[in-house]
Amino acid sequence: MIRQVKTKTPRRPPKKSPNLQTDPVGVYCRVRPLGSEDEECCIEVISSTTIQLHAPEGFKTNRNGEYKETQYSFKKVFGVCVSQLELFEHVAKPLVDDLIHGKNGLLFTYGVTGSGKTFTMTGSPGLGGLLPRSLNMIFNSIRAYQAKRYVFRTDDKNGTEIQSEIDALLERQRREHNTPVPKTPSSRQKLDPDIADMIKPEEAYQADGVDEDSSYSVFVSYVEIYNNYIYDLLEETQEDAIKPKWNGGGTPVRLNTEFIPPQSRILREDQNHNMYVAGCMEVEVKSAEEAFQVFWRGQKKRKVANTRLNRESSRSHSVFIIKLAQAPLDAEGDNVLQDKNQVGVSQLCLVDLAGSERTGRTGAEGTRIREAGNINQSLLNLRTCIEVLRENQMCGTNRMVPYRDSKITHLFKNYFDGEGKVRMIICVNPKADDYEETLLVMRFAEMTQEVEVARPADRPMCGFTPGRRNRNQAFKEELCRRLEERGGPVDAGLPSVMDQLVHSLPPLPSSELTDPHDDITLPRLIEALQNRDRIRKLMVDDYNKAAIAMKSRLQELDTSLVSKENFLHEQNEKLLERDRLLQNNRAEIERLEKKTKLQEQKIDILQKTTKVYEDDKRSMQHELETRAQRLQRELSEKRRMEQRMHGAVSDTQHKWEKECERRVNAMQLQMQNKLWVKDEKLKQLKAIVTENKTQSRPDPPPRQHQPPPPLQRPSREERLPAKRSASPSPVPTTTPVRPLHRRSRSAGGEKWVDHKPSSSLDLGTVLQPVIPNAIQMSTPSEKALSKGDRYVLTHQEVASDGEIQTKLIKGDVMKTRGGGQAVQFTDIETLKQELQTIPSRKRKSSEGAAAKENQADGAWTDVETRCSVAVELRAGSKMGPGFQHNVITKRRKP
Repeated sequence: MIRQVKTKTPRRPPKKSPNLQTDPVGVYCRVRPLGSEDEECCIEVISSTTIQLHAPEGFKTNRNGEYKETQYSFKKVFGVCVSQLELFEHVAKPLVDDLIHGKNGLLFTYGVTGSGKTFTMTGSPGLGGLLPRSLNMIFNSIRAYQAKRYVFRTDDKNGTEIQSEIDALLERQRREHNTPVPKTPSSRQKLDPDIADMIKPEEAYQADGVDEDSSYSVFVSYVEIYNNYIYDLLEETQEDAIKPKWNGGGTPVRLNTEFIPPQSRILREDQNHNMYVAGCMEVEVKSAEEAFQVFWRGQKKRKVANTRLNRESSRSHSVFIIKLAQAPLDAEGDNVLQDKNQVGVSQLCLVDLAGSERTGRTGAEGTRIREAGNINQSLLNLRTCIEVLRENQMCGTNRMVPYRDSKITHLFKNYFDGEGKVRMIICVNPKADDYEETLLVMRFAEMTQEVEVARPADRPMCGFTPGRRNRNQAFKEELCRRLEERGGPVDAGLPSVMDQLVHSLPPLPSSELTDPHDDITLPRLIEALQNRDRIRKLMVDDYNKAAIAMKSRLQELDTSLVSKENFLHEQNEKLLERDRLLQNNRAEIERLEKKTKLQEQKIDILQKTTKVYEDDKRSMQHELETRAQRLQRELSEKRRMEQRMHGAVSDTQHKWEKECERRVNAMQLQMQNKLWVKDEKLKQLKAIVTENKTQSRPDPPPRQHQPPPPLQRPSREERLPAKRSASPSPVPTTTPVRPLHRRSRSAGGEKWVDHKPSSSLDLGTVLQPVIPNAIQMSTPSEKALSKGDRYVLTHQEVASDGEIQTKLIKGDVMKTRGGGQAVQFTDIETLKQELQTIPSRKRKSSEGAAAKENQADGAWTDVETRCSVAVELRAGSKMGPGFQHNVITKRRKP
């Protein structure tokens, strides 16, 4: 909504005394009961000062659960079971006390439509609200001290004049006989049944400390603010004034007048810079019943309408003003002091604000939409004024408060500037449908509590002696008592006392003269008059003596009273000093309470945060434990798999060893058979050759030819190869076996430091890595480590199976904070060298030629040398799984 802002003249902020004391705006909360038990409730009363709002289920769904439970604190919270009397005791009764003691007050109800604002302010028969109870308490307190009607008179400029009792009597007579002003309803008339018995007699209250030496008079006025216009609800409209008249023929005749709507009123500022409604009718009332009857007459004219949310929804803001005028008595304590400057006026404003509403929910159309827009706009202006006041007080700014944007804020700007106490009752409906509007109302109430209003100054006291009314009453009572002792009638009035004194004298005798020479009647009359004169003198003497005694007694009482007054003055000064000390202590306590409240809020936030962190910690610990258990299971499974794999590898290795042994034995047997066949062939060839050479020789004795022995399979002992020694002797006819060198896979372009400590083993005869451009060292040194990036330590030892084993321990060279060097080990390689040789079989011969042939034969005999090198790389979890290389080298004998 776009609102046009009018240019205004900046208002000078009120001057504040440096020691001016302030009071915060008292904000109370009242929760009305639900319409039915099955309705969803969104408000919960936590304590006597705190309520909690629960977002409805549907609202959470629409907002994705963003709104959580929120708590709001008030000066006091009144639940659904709190009575109207208890609400009056805590909220309105202090304001009525201040009104009687000359201080102003403002009380207004605020909330959404249908939240119980009008019921809280007005009530119902038997359940009177704040307004009838306030009127009842005012008249119960000042009933014995009220001035006669029209002694106090209001003018058109928000002032109050005072006149004598004679003038007041004449004005009463004039108004009773001929006046256009309507008569106010009398308390003796029959009351409207709608407002009868609003307050029970046992629930009546009376203020303490009422000034008995003052006279009081109460004036009431009732206005409404409708569509940002002010209307007087007590004004007699033309429609009420039109009455049918009868002509001579007996036919009623109506005046042909056109209906004129009521005229709106304007706001003005009086000489004390207080705002008032100009031309508003103020009615003087003398009893609570009469005042409430006047209120009810204006209440019937208030704008109400039937909406979807409320059967009688208020369409305007109503303001009921109770003005109390008081003036001190004169020095004699008999009449009101005729001094306008001594008249004190205090007022209490009871405001029933119209409820904020949404046209979509109320189903308003036409005029109702315009009314709702004006209501919401005026409430928005009220919130804006409160927000600017709060900002000026908390931030030290001097922004102009936009009071003039709305009539309701313009009328009560004096209260926020320090002309009286301000109290607000937040009325809420706990049903879930009003949750969003209630949330906005709670935020406004929370902001209003932070606004502070200057405390009004006390009204100065007149210089007369206190107790004047009581002394005058005591004098009249003493005079009546003295007259009663002398046999005269008892009456408090002075004229009737004089009459009784005259009647108490002896009666006069008959003074009728029948004869001019009558000497009896005149002497008798003279004697009676002389007797009456003597009695009168005695009475005057007694009266003078009593007056002198009374004066002396009064002087003694005055002296005692003066001493007591001095003592009371001293005590009052002490009390004022203590009051100031108490006020300072209260201010300090309030500051500490605010600080404590802030700290408690921070503690609550920290506790909630700690709870969230603890929940996260527990969930993470649970997840960590779950993962640790899963990792433990995986490790156990891995160990079982390794054991199974080791078992499978061992079984396979054992199987293949047996298979190889079987194949080698079979091959050896086959070769032995072939050698045996060759040997037989050679023997035969040798025999043939020998026979050719020895033909010339004598025949040798015949040899018995024996068949060759059957081919037999050698035994296991014969088939086993010769045991290989730890260092096999080299064969002269073969080239020496060069040791196998393995180049490190990680050499790369990095600078290596090759650490080979001194050892009992010869490092040049076994498998070792070849690292080009490495820095060699036998003992660790910082200088050598500072030049390299990687580090390798060569360690050799004899394994359990008799083989030589080389371990290569690798690491990274890192710099320390102290400027030194450190090595972080990352990898271990284990190298093993295994050498296996199978001895060649040589044919035996008893002759040299055969031996040579065997040697020539051995030149093409296969000689195999087998060498297997097993390299096993063992690395950590970061280096990946290990691997194994088997290398078999075959060489043929030349």
